[in-house]
Amino acid sequence: MKRLSVVAGGAIAFFALTGWFEQAKAAPSDELVAAARKEGEIDFHAPSTLTPQGAQALAEAFNKQHNLSIKFRYHPTGGMGTDVAKVVTRSAAGITPEWDVMVVTDAHHATLWLKKLLQPFDYAKVGIDRNVIHYDNGAVSLANQFALPAYNTKLLPAKDAPKRWEDLLDPKWKGGKLGVTVATHHLARLAAEWGEEKTTKYVKDLAKQMPTIGPLGTVYTRLQLGEVVLAAGLTDSFIHRAKKTGAPIAFAEEVQPVISPAYYAAVLKNAAHRNMGHVFIAFLMSPEGQQIWDKFTGESSSFIPGTSAYKYAQGKRVLYMTQEQAQNMDRLRAQYYKILGFTK
Repeated sequence: MKRLSVVAGGAIAFFALTGWFEQAKAAPSDELVAAARKEGEIDFHAPSTLTPQGAQALAEAFNKQHNLSIKFRYHPTGGMGTDVAKVVTRSAAGITPEWDVMVVTDAHHATLWLKKLLQPFDYAKVGIDRNVIHYDNGAVSLANQFALPAYNTKLLPAKDAPKRWEDLLDPKWKGGKLGVTVATHHLARLAAEWGEEKTTKYVKDLAKQMPTIGPLGTVYTRLQLGEVVLAAGLTDSFIHRAKKTGAPIAFAEEVQPVISPAYYAAVLKNAAHRNMGHVFIAFLMSPEGQQIWDKFTGESSSFIPGTSAYKYAQGKRVLYMTQEQAQNMDRLRAQYYKILGFTK
């Protein structure tokens, strides 16, 4: 069954999770674990929000679950677009991938899938719900982010926060008061509900606001410092960080649809330790793996009952990207990147 791209949290949870419970008893076979044990190590690329401590917690729990003692090397992202380009370049040169398992957004993995750089695997056989297996069995939806406009609560009262995406076009935000991030794939996802024509016009109108542009972390910092009042499409990982540190930043919670980029986990084509990678991805989708990921990143799968993401999605209109949208999404992401003034 294919997921709809625009769904209410409760409905999608029901359909997707029925399959998850049916498959929950499956696990990596003894043969697969034995093959992984022979490989003995794994190079794991993941967002820096995981932190070395989070990676260590995953490694220890993974080793304990399968009675392994593997060498676990964590490679925090240096910029997802840059790292994806590195994978593509190494493959073109015939060089083995630097990483075995790569965790980046669904939009970034779309680029790798379109270039046939993901290693297919029957993840359903290791207990993973078919509804979170994507890109021709090449990737698994590990954790959902949620992206909405965010604002500085010291500079903007909650009553004046945006109520719609279109509110970002108000002239009062013109001239650098609005921050727009390099994650233009967030805006491209609006086309799933609005259509391409309306979405492209919206992005062009955003550009006319002369926004402050930059990487997600840079825009977050400027929002925290009050250099911008409002930011388009920050992810909940930054809201999680703000709550932990006491930063005056909050989501404009009334805005819908909620954009939900997902972190996909995938074994790269020709990876040196692919068996280990497949077993590790199965672990990441287990309740224990999800709990650790959520503890350190503030993110989890909205398709597994009880997770923070599952609870947050209930009753909301959420945009999830489907495999069928990937190529169009990749094109719009690049188009909007240029419209908004990003050059590198």
